[in-house]
Amino acid sequence: MVRKVLSLSLHPSLYKEYEKLAKKSGKNKSQLFREMIFLYEQEKMKDDFYKIQRKISKVVRKKGIYTEEDVKKIVFEER
Repeated sequence: MVRKVLSLSLHPSLYKEYEKLAKKSGKNKSQLFREMIFLYEQEKMKDDFYKIQRKISKVVRKKGIYTEEDVKKIVFEER
């Protein structure tokens, strides 16, 4: 895989903190950045999932569906 170079501008105190974090974690700065991006993506997906879940919850509650048992009744009544 071809790699691209990314240049960032950080406040000196943040840069020092980033270097310390990389050293403490035993990773180089590139590895740490990749891990941070991965964790950010995971957190974003989790947030998106919960937003969707809340929207769906509102809809199903209006239809009188409150429990997993309510869902099973609907599923098996349709068959």
